[in-house]
Amino acid sequence: MSNRVHRSVMNIKVGMIFYFLSLFLAFFSRKIFLDCLGDEFIGLTGTLQNILSFLNVAELGIGTSITYFLYKPLQEDNHEKINEVMSVLAFLYQSIGWLIGLAGFIVSLFFPLMFKDLPMGLFIVYFAFYSFLASSMVGYLINYRQLLVSANQKQYVVNGYFQSIGIVQSLIQILLAYYYKNLYLWVLVGLIFTVIGCIIFNYRINKEYAWLKISTKEGRKLLKKYPEVLRKTRQVFIQKLKNFILYRSDEILIFAFVSLKMVAYYGNYMIIINKLNYLVNILSDGMNAGVGNLIAEGNEKNTMKVFWELTAIRFFIVGIIVYGFLMFMQPFICCWLGEEYRLSDLIVYLLIFNIFIMLSRGVVEMYISACGLFSDVWAAWVELFVNLAVTLCLAPYWGIVGILAGKIISVFFIAIFWKPYFLFTKGLQQKVSSYWKGMAEYYLIFAIFCGIAIMLKETFIEPYANTFTKLISYGIVVYVSLLTAYFFAMFIITHGMKYFIARKPTLYNKLSRFKIS
Repeated sequence: MSNRVHRSVMNIKVGMIFYFLSLFLAFFSRKIFLDCLGDEFIGLTGTLQNILSFLNVAELGIGTSITYFLYKPLQEDNHEKINEVMSVLAFLYQSIGWLIGLAGFIVSLFFPLMFKDLPMGLFIVYFAFYSFLASSMVGYLINYRQLLVSANQKQYVVNGYFQSIGIVQSLIQILLAYYYKNLYLWVLVGLIFTVIGCIIFNYRINKEYAWLKISTKEGRKLLKKYPEVLRKTRQVFIQKLKNFILYRSDEILIFAFVSLKMVAYYGNYMIIINKLNYLVNILSDGMNAGVGNLIAEGNEKNTMKVFWELTAIRFFIVGIIVYGFLMFMQPFICCWLGEEYRLSDLIVYLLIFNIFIMLSRGVVEMYISACGLFSDVWAAWVELFVNLAVTLCLAPYWGIVGILAGKIISVFFIAIFWKPYFLFTKGLQQKVSSYWKGMAEYYLIFAIFCGIAIMLKETFIEPYANTFTKLISYGIVVYVSLLTAYFFAMFIITHGMKYFIARKPTLYNKLSRFKIS
């Protein structure tokens, strides 16, 4: 096994372990937090964290740009070059950290207008926001070096440290919420553990990368030596801003057009969605640096083979998530939190369709990033303006439905049609027709099984699965059977799944009896 593959596998293994631990904690803690701290406080924290996410757009995509410039020197083990690039990163990130702090203070001046009707008072708003702001600044001022670890295909080290600390933090917050029901203690624990995590992780980096010498003074001077960093940063910035408005601004928009309480209701669904998205991100984060190194090697045939393998894996995982949402999302919410927390079926279907668009584009986006293709700024502007226009027109009348419609309409054509064209013509130097010839199989299989999933939901799940026990029973029988059939359909029809399974010759030989040549 090559070093690149070994590290990718390690990233995925460690990520999966912490995924299941955090998944259990998230569902267990959400119920306690809602019961002990209240719907409005949980909605408030979601809104404040999204405001802070908007301020973090000031990061401008510098991390993405810097990671691209680290791939080659890491492959060549060029310590001098790595130190230079990381010094530039240190200067930029520390400048951004202080900028975000200032911007956060300015935004907080408007809180008396934004939260004037909040029953719990403004003091808790300021206390929570400044705690979240301090946690964010610590990441920029101290913890920027984790980008080097990620670029070196050691995301499992980052996950190991921060996920462990996050689990301990969640356990303490659960206990404090249950026994004391104190909002301030809950917030303070998050800040304390953020600082502890940064200190411990940087101690590990100092030991593992003893040769790493970073100077913010030198970084300021070296910035002139790396004009490409700022050029690519400008290209990535609009992509980051667009992604925030499309994927991270929901709570702010729901607070503005619906209510703070509905932020908490919507947030219950987003916990499920985000946790399963995180499952996909484990694979992406584990493979991003590997794809970057693969493209840097310049082996065109191997690059395309891996592209179709990753596409097959991605669509199988998307099927796991989307079919599960279609059949079990609504019954699960009712069993977990209660019937009163259930949103309309239309909202859920729009959420699921948006998830499909977002996840199915992942391999194309991964390759675009690895190729350093950030110049299609116009596409991001189109997505951004269409999203804002549709949302502002529809949200005042349709609420959450209008917000989701804005996301879907703005992203559909760019994500499904333009991005593959951009990658294949500008990055991979291939005809885009070869992309559509391969992708047609995946879309067809996926659509057929979506129809089957909806039929199974209406026939078996909705009428009968009204307890956790029944949900688990139907999950074992109906869901596993559906996914098994979906896997065999992909293996029989698509080349990407065959390439992937062929990595295990014994398994491939056993499954080949189903192969249609």
